[in-house]
Amino acid sequence: MITAEAAGTWKLGDQVVNRMGFGSMRLTPNADRDAAIRVLRRAVELGVNHIDTAAFYVTPGGILDHGTGPKRYATELIREALFPYDKSLFLATKVGPGLRPDGEWETAVTLSQLRAQVEENLRRLQVDRLDLVNLRLTSRTAPVGPRFEALASLRDEGLIRHLGISNATLAQIDEAAAVAPLVSVQNSFAVDLQRDASLVAEMTERGIAFVPFFAIAGPGREDGPTTATPDAVREIALTHHVSEHQVRLAWTLHQGDNVLAIPGTGDEQHLLDNIAAGARRFSEEELARLA
Repeated sequence: MITAEAAGTWKLGDQVVNRMGFGSMRLTPNADRDAAIRVLRRAVELGVNHIDTAAFYVTPGGILDHGTGPKRYATELIREALFPYDKSLFLATKVGPGLRPDGEWETAVTLSQLRAQVEENLRRLQVDRLDLVNLRLTSRTAPVGPRFEALASLRDEGLIRHLGISNATLAQIDEAAAVAPLVSVQNSFAVDLQRDASLVAEMTERGIAFVPFFAIAGPGREDGPTTATPDAVREIALTHHVSEHQVRLAWTLHQGDNVLAIPGTGDEQHLLDNIAAGARRFSEEELARLA
């Protein structure tokens, strides 16, 4: 059985994690709560020790769901499945955007709302300190200094161990880094979604983890993979007798030792396939074709 260790490791902050992690965004739309919990537990059994979540991963009303019914928080699913947490488990979360009571997105959150989101994460995960909090930006031109200063203050209070940033430009990364050290940058990135490709080498040089989201979905983003798969992805999948999703994940991990994958799924077979991608190796010629 292939486990998450096959992808190699990276020191995220002060803790070594397997580079194949798990993203929790797609857990909450699953109407079968028990299935979501089984997937989380199975992921940890298979060596996943880096789990990504967010204060705003909630349905209905969250990123992937606009229906009605009782709210399901990814953070609560994680707690129900995995608490008490193994000391090797690293929980990364995001704050920034929020949901108003009417279900609409609130992007211009106040500094007090940032604190409230951190406190909500602490409460729902049932921890005294969050391993990593990424400031999720909704604008690539807005200043980040005041918000990052607010998170740095929470870190100084002992509520957060490490800080990161998400959906950021290099200028915003530099602005945040001038306030407090960064251990991760989390941006959209895939074989066919390379707006931020230049950041990968830059973060490698700085020793900062680069954590792509939409590595499988690519330009399909929240809607999932599109049918317009690049020819090279399809051909290499056939050559290796693996799925196109696995080629996408394996390519992601080939981009640098500091690149961490966080594919999300609510299906156990997809989980097994994702983790198996961490053992897949491509030749230089194949990588050149994918590039």
